[in-house]
Amino acid sequence: MFDSLGSRRPRRRVPGWLWLLVGGLLAGAAGVIAVQERYLPPRLSAGESAALRQSYEQADGDRLRLKAELVQSQQRLQAALADKGTLGEELASSRAEAERLREDLASVVQALPPDPRGGSVEVRAGQFNARGGELDYQVVLWREGSPRKPLTGVMQFNVAGESAGGTPTTLALKPIALNLGSHEVLRGSLPLPEGFKPRQTTVQVLDRTAGKLLGMRVLLVR
Repeated sequence: MFDSLGSRRPRRRVPGWLWLLVGGLLAGAAGVIAVQERYLPPRLSAGESAALRQSYEQADGDRLRLKAELVQSQQRLQAALADKGTLGEELASSRAEAERLREDLASVVQALPPDPRGGSVEVRAGQFNARGGELDYQVVLWREGSPRKPLTGVMQFNVAGESAGGTPTTLALKPIALNLGSHEVLRGSLPLPEGFKPRQTTVQVLDRTAGKLLGMRVLLVR
């Protein structure tokens, strides 16, 4: 029999599991947002992100610059150490050369004729020149044996000649301090009175001024 009023189909109901799924998604999203807001650092704006990137790039540039400076400093240090090694070798070579020259000088001095007067200190050779109101001298002294301790004393010049008025005169010049090892070559100049004409010089080696005579020799003045 035909139903004139028709019939309504029943509405489909949303399954419960779907409501649970949607609820779970919403709850999870809300939890993520809550955690971000409460525990994580705040999110940066575009301007803040740009400023942070700029700061990072600047810090990285400073790091690279400092690294380059460190490399240059290390290179300079290595060069300085190399120079120090070279200077050390040159110094050692110079010392060896100086020692060789001292030995050669000792051989030459020893080969000179001995002082005829003898003494604990010999005046092996000497040269005197008078010019410009000064007495230029060069005296070679020698000690016998192999002395370990230097001898301290003075060298005194007694110069005989004529004064400006033609009067024979002998002058005692200023003593010269000595620190004599086995040998010594002494050079220098001493002032003379104006108009004085020297003829000869008596070289005296003393243990102190006006002290004990250790050696003596008379030499002409050129």
